[in-house]
Amino acid sequence: MKAEIKPRLNLTGRTPLQEVIPLKTPFNIIIDPASICNLKCVFCPAGDTSLVNSLGIYQGEIDFEIYKKIIDQLSLFPDRIKMLRLWKEGEPFLNKKLVEMVLYAKKSGYVDFIDTTTNGVLMTPDICEKLFDAGINRINISIYGINDRQYEKYTCCKIDFRLLHENIKWAYNNKKSTEIFIKIPENLITENEKKEFFGLFGDYCDRIFVENLFSSWNSFNVTEDLNFNSKKGIFQQDIQEKKICPHIFYNMMINVDGTVSPCFTDWNRKIIVGDVTKQTLLEIWNSSEFNLLRLQHLDGRRNENLVCGPCNRPSHAMLDNIDDYASQMIKKFIHIPIDRSKKIPGM
Repeated sequence: MKAEIKPRLNLTGRTPLQEVIPLKTPFNIIIDPASICNLKCVFCPAGDTSLVNSLGIYQGEIDFEIYKKIIDQLSLFPDRIKMLRLWKEGEPFLNKKLVEMVLYAKKSGYVDFIDTTTNGVLMTPDICEKLFDAGINRINISIYGINDRQYEKYTCCKIDFRLLHENIKWAYNNKKSTEIFIKIPENLITENEKKEFFGLFGDYCDRIFVENLFSSWNSFNVTEDLNFNSKKGIFQQDIQEKKICPHIFYNMMINVDGTVSPCFTDWNRKIIVGDVTKQTLLEIWNSSEFNLLRLQHLDGRRNENLVCGPCNRPSHAMLDNIDDYASQMIKKFIHIPIDRSKKIPGM
C-alpha cells in the first residue's frame, strides 16, 4: 500500500495555543461553498432538506461576489491565513465556481494552504484536473461504504461505486502537487471490510485513515444505529473532557449566507458572531460577541451556552487542551475593548 495510515490533522507538533491566544489573525478560515448536498447521509443534517427548510435558513451556494469580498478582506489581518478550508456543511463540488474560488484565493497571496472535503461522488476527471491546475493543496475524500449496497443504506442514495473508485484512482494518478486524503467512518464497516477499504483505496491516496464517527450535530437525530464509540475520538485519540473549546480561538467559519459561525457544530446557525455582508472579517474576529463567547468558555461557563453546552466536539474532535491555562489567558483579554452589554451568542 502506497498511502500512509495517518489522520488528516497532525496529532503532534501543534502550536501551544496558550502561548499565542488571543490571535490577531485566525489560523484558519472556513468558507462553505455550498450548504446543500447530493447525498442524504443518516448521520448528517445537510442532506435533510425538509429539516433545514423548516428552520428558515438559506440553503444553496455562496454568492461569488461575497466570496471575493471575504478573500479581499484577508488583507486586513496582520498575518497570512495558514489554511483556507472550502467546506463546512454541504458538498463543495455542487458549487459551479469551486475552481474559481480556489484560483481567486491562490492569486490573492493571503493564504498558505487551501483544501476541501468532499464525498467524491462528483469528482470527475474534468473538474479534478481544473482544481489541480488551480493549485488546491489537498482534497479530503469521505467514503461511506465499500459497495453500492452500503452507500444506499448510509447515504440514502444510489451511486455507482465502481465509477467513484475509478474517478478517485484517476485523480490520484493525475494530481500533480495536490495531496489526496481518504477516510471512512469505522462505524459503517466491519473489521474485515476495513482491510478491503485499505485494499481498494490504499494505492490511490497519500494518506488514508479509518475515523471514529460520533454524534456531533446538536438538535439532529441520527436515523441509524451506528454503534458510536464513546471511548475514542474522531482521530482514534483517547477521549479527553474539556471545559473550553479551543476551536473558537483560532478558527472562523463563514456560512453560505455570509453569516459567521464559530464552529462546525452550528449547522442550524444558532450561534452567529457576525455577518460579512455588514462587517469586515477583522471586525468580526475582534467583535464583542466573539470575545464574549471566548470569555464565557475561559470563565468555565461553557455549559450555560445553549449551543456550546451540549456539544461534544471539544472532547471528541479537538486535539488541543487549554483548560489549565484559562486564568492566564483571561488576563490577556483585559486590554481588549469588549462591550459587555452585548448578548453572548448562543444564550
